[in-house]
Amino acid sequence: MIKTTNLTKKYGDMYAIRNINLELEKGDLFGFIGPNGAGKTTTMRIISTLLTPTYGEAYVCGNSIYTAPEEIRRLVGYMPDFFGVYDDMTVIEYLEFFAAAYRIHGPARRKRCNEMLDIVDLDFKRDAYANTLSRGQTQRLGLARVLLHDPEVLLLDEPLSGLDPRARIEMRNLLRRLGEMGKTIIVSSHILPELADICNKVGIINRGEMGFNSSITDLMREVRPQIVLQIAVEPLARAGDAVKFLECHQLVASVENVRDNIQVTLRADVAKYSRLCGDLIAEGFDVHRFTEKETNLEAAFMALTKGSGSKI
Repeated sequence: MIKTTNLTKKYGDMYAIRNINLELEKGDLFGFIGPNGAGKTTTMRIISTLLTPTYGEAYVCGNSIYTAPEEIRRLVGYMPDFFGVYDDMTVIEYLEFFAAAYRIHGPARRKRCNEMLDIVDLDFKRDAYANTLSRGQTQRLGLARVLLHDPEVLLLDEPLSGLDPRARIEMRNLLRRLGEMGKTIIVSSHILPELADICNKVGIINRGEMGFNSSITDLMREVRPQIVLQIAVEPLARAGDAVKFLECHQLVASVENVRDNIQVTLRADVAKYSRLCGDLIAEGFDVHRFTEKETNLEAAFMALTKGSGSKI
């Protein structure tokens, strides 16, 4: 659906982005992570044909940004981080105005606008003036606008920025629903934990260069190549015996007893560990907890950018 090859944009001697390579399939929800000024917006504007690269190539649904920009614009819905609304238009008028610009006419236009208000849960504000909406409601209105022509690809620049906690949760749920509808989505953000639950792929960009581009699972493995388990046995008095048993187990690299949790780091070559639980039970231990310790997206980002200093 989206493919970029060595996408580069220079301003004089300064690189805004440099050799950006992406490949996304239908239904992918790609989290584009990086600090302000890292190159996220530049990349998205090039993919949406609003900006011409210095060199490199980008394709959307097989269409080149150089030879088929008009077709790409029909396929893409781009929402910038900040956009204006018309003060003298109601919400429904605002949507109908843009629907007309997309050449949606007659009864189909009103029907489409109503459907979009329902999708973004903004129908209760249909007759309110657009400039009276809250920040979260304005973001949802902007998303309804870019959905009017039913694009296959969505490019959403910082849609979670400036939202209160409730509005972020609502927007996150909406993005998840759009992914389930088969939309291919690039969503940029520097609010790292918000993306972990909704994205299946993630890219980390810093100073115009992509430092990591893969699945969420691979990102966690990059940060923590060895699996860490959290184990608890009952009664707690037997925790010491369990630690001694685990220290001698062939799957285990190290063991640490932290309060009521036994933290077990497996050997680097171990990917499957279910037999470890069975061995504990066979040894007579009552296993109360046996889970893999998770690394959140924020911790992963900090680990991968460690040492960047002022670059971040």
